[in-house]
Amino acid sequence: MLRIIDARTGEPADAAPARRGLTRVEAHAPGSDPTHLRVLLVADLLARALEIGGTPVWALLTGGHRQAELLARAMALGIRPFEDSHDVGAGLGEAQAVHVAAEGGAAPDGVRIAVAPVRPGPPDPADPAVLRLALLTRHHSAGVPLDEAALAEAAATLARWRTAVARWARSPSRPVPDDVRRRLRHAWEDDLDVPGVLDVLRRVESDPDLPDGARFETYAHADRLLGLDLTRDLGSF
Repeated sequence: MLRIIDARTGEPADAAPARRGLTRVEAHAPGSDPTHLRVLLVADLLARALEIGGTPVWALLTGGHRQAELLARAMALGIRPFEDSHDVGAGLGEAQAVHVAAEGGAAPDGVRIAVAPVRPGPPDPADPAVLRLALLTRHHSAGVPLDEAALAEAAATLARWRTAVARWARSPSRPVPDDVRRRLRHAWEDDLDVPGVLDVLRRVESDPDLPDGARFETYAHADRLLGLDLTRDLGSF
C-alpha cells in the first residue's frame, strides 16, 4: 500500500483508499517556475505509482489556468495532462484526495505532499529526460539545485542506462527477480522514495549474478514509474 507523509501532520497516510477506489491527485501550481514544474512532476509520480498498484486516478491542476509555459515544459518532461480544476466544477469532494503543493503553498484541507523548492541554474537541457532525472535524484522533501554539475551527472547516467538497456535487450528475456521487484515497490510505496528506486537500479546494473535479460526487464518495469524513456535506444546495438 502506497503511504506518504502528510505534510500537515507529519504522520504517514494511505494514498490509496480502501477497496482500491478512486484517488484524486490535485496539483497546486499557480506559477511557472521550476519549483511548480517539480510539483507537477511529483503529482505525476504519485499518479503513476497508484496506477501501478491498481488504483484509478483523477489528475487535476489548480492554479494552472492559461499557464502555457508551465504546461509545455510539463509535456516535454513526459508529465501526464492534468484536467484544469476550473473546468471541472462541482463534485471534487467525492473522491479521496491527495494535494501536491510547493512548501508553504496554499492547498485545501486533506492529505498533502509538500514539494521542496528547486534552485534553477542553466537553461533546460536538449533532452527533457535529463531534467526529469535531475529532479528525481532527490526526495521531494529535499531541495534540488539544478546546477551544471547536477545536469551533467543526470545526462551521463541517462546515457549510460539507455545504452545498457539497449544492450541487455539483445539477451534472452528473464523475469524481474522477486527480491528486486519487492525492493522497487517498497521504495516507491514508502513516501514516493524515488531516490531509493534509483539506488535499486544502480545495484541491478552492477550485480554480476543477474542475467542481462533480468536487468532489461527490471529497468523497463521501473521506467513505468520513472518515465525516463530508458528503452529509447532499443535496436541501436
